[in-house]
Amino acid sequence: MSERPTSANATPDGVVLLHGISRTTRSFRKMQTALEGCGFATLNQDYASRRKALEALAEDIHPAIQRFADGIDGSVHFVGHSMGGLLARVYIARYRPKRLGRVVMLGTPNSGSEIADRLKNFGAYRAFFGPAGQQLGTQRDAAVEALFPLVDYSVGIIAGNRSIYPITSAFLPKPHDGRVSVTNTKLDGMTDHVVIAASHPWLVRNGEAIAQTIAFLRDGKFIPSTVVTRKGG
Repeated sequence: MSERPTSANATPDGVVLLHGISRTTRSFRKMQTALEGCGFATLNQDYASRRKALEALAEDIHPAIQRFADGIDGSVHFVGHSMGGLLARVYIARYRPKRLGRVVMLGTPNSGSEIADRLKNFGAYRAFFGPAGQQLGTQRDAAVEALFPLVDYSVGIIAGNRSIYPITSAFLPKPHDGRVSVTNTKLDGMTDHVVIAASHPWLVRNGEAIAQTIAFLRDGKFIPSTVVTRKGG
């Protein structure tokens, strides 16, 4: 876990960063630095993504997020990459901060991943990705579906349309980022949605994605640009 205070002249808002499955806080370092440079306090929260189911992971991260929220005066925003976006949804449903701000999801399989559908019954996949990996498919049972109630807060979703995975790309409907189709990143009730030229693992380090994340946290909408496909566009 990495937690850094905001500077004296910064805004009082805080941002909780949640990495994806099998990733670490290092994946968010570039974005964390950019957010802090814009005056946000940050909590780059690590968690045992391959060892527990999403509901157990929400319990694990709660104490640190609660302490972080108690230590700032402004809103508490969330930014999640891939499964980290799903974890943010589960967490907010259970432990919604009193001053919940906005949520940005990058490459999050809100409607599940077709890759998980194909691999979830293979022993190697089950062993590597653990209980949470079994919750990432497009076919969710009632217990998993109940973890994701309809959102009633501001959500901006960033999807990628480039892939560095030639094998898994064959299993995904276009456009996609090599892990999640653009269609499956979308979410009922979302506030805004953009597509950028980036592959799944690089979304958190992509300059356009970082700029769009900051814009949404500040203004509740993404920035129009030549490389961005706007919701409804």
